[in-house]
Amino acid sequence: MAFEKDPVLDQANRNHTSFKARAWWPLFSQRKAAKGASLVGWWNDWRKPKAPADVAPETPEHVREVLESPIAPASEPLHAELETLPLPSAPEPAPAPIREEERAPVTDKAAPRGEGLFARLKRGLSRSTDSLAGGIAQIFTTRKITEASLSELEDLLITADLGLGAAARLTDALRKSRVESGASGDDVRALLAEEVARVLAPAQAPLAIDAARKPHVILVVGVNGTGKTTTIGKLAQRFRSEGKSVMMAAGDTFRAAAIDQLKIWGTRTGAPVVAKEVGADSAGLAFEALERAKAEGIDVLLIDTAGRLQNKTALMAELEKLIRVIKKLDPTAPHSVIQVLDATTGQNAILQVEAFQKTAGVTGLVMTKLDGTARGGILVPLTEKFGLPIHAIGVGEAAEDLQPFDARLFARALAGLEEAP
Repeated sequence: MAFEKDPVLDQANRNHTSFKARAWWPLFSQRKAAKGASLVGWWNDWRKPKAPADVAPETPEHVREVLESPIAPASEPLHAELETLPLPSAPEPAPAPIREEERAPVTDKAAPRGEGLFARLKRGLSRSTDSLAGGIAQIFTTRKITEASLSELEDLLITADLGLGAAARLTDALRKSRVESGASGDDVRALLAEEVARVLAPAQAPLAIDAARKPHVILVVGVNGTGKTTTIGKLAQRFRSEGKSVMMAAGDTFRAAAIDQLKIWGTRTGAPVVAKEVGADSAGLAFEALERAKAEGIDVLLIDTAGRLQNKTALMAELEKLIRVIKKLDPTAPHSVIQVLDATTGQNAILQVEAFQKTAGVTGLVMTKLDGTARGGILVPLTEKFGLPIHAIGVGEAAEDLQPFDARLFARALAGLEEAP
């Protein structure tokens, strides 16, 4: 096979008869720059024989044998073989997603049938009182009262969100009555229950419906995630069980889940729900709901509102607008403004009540989620500062877990005591 001559090197050989003249160097430099090759690589590449462009590479023998072998005809038609194969079954349709509000409530302890109010309250507050009762037991089980133990007790009460005032009063009462003889953990918890009940007794007030007003308008407010929509559904079920006609307005138009959840409660309770699409004007919806409730002679109108942080000025202004719009139809409405508080909030609940009372004129409180990692002691400083009625407390997910507030039972359950005879 003949080698292809490089015209550039051929010209160099004609001009230079000796290899020592190094005429190859500028040629290599040009080729190296063009190809990026090394000296050895360029030299081997130049010496490699070049195959003609029109000659195809030879096919390997074992590949040629396969390509040239004849194809045996099929014994049966292909479709006959396919007919014997089982057809794949149709895929089962995917189950519809379960909305959160439709899920069964998850609780650590099921409520026994026939369980009394105090038992349900104590069960719900059990995790709330563990640290408080346990701390008291550790301080006073094996030692008499000293100033050091009183200081520990005061710190424990403040940590439990009972407030500086209640903590100071309890330690002073304990100092005066038990300092000589000493006190056990049970004695301290009994004093704690007495002090908490004394503070909370004036706040014990069930939510009263004025029969002269048709409808009695209840506006439910609070920050995000406190359980406003669920509380409205539970209140609707309670009023319906009392023989009152109820209508609900899905005023939280920012969340589709809140609208759907209120519709589910409407189905459960048999109460009509006024709702619009997501993003609708909540003030206009509240006006239409009140207009319809008046026309139908409804006893109670429950209006849901969107959750809003107390420090968001624009959102609080929207709440003021909703109240102004309602008053155009009924100057006395809303007749009750209930703020729902999350028991796990702690001291921030004081700031929330202060802001919503200024904006919406809060008339009463409902505290929820006392069955979780709650800080139920916050009701004490809230009552001391604002003096608002506490209508109900939530100790579980079921409708019957929204219990009327009882100061004495709450205080004894919070202190980890048994119900007094």
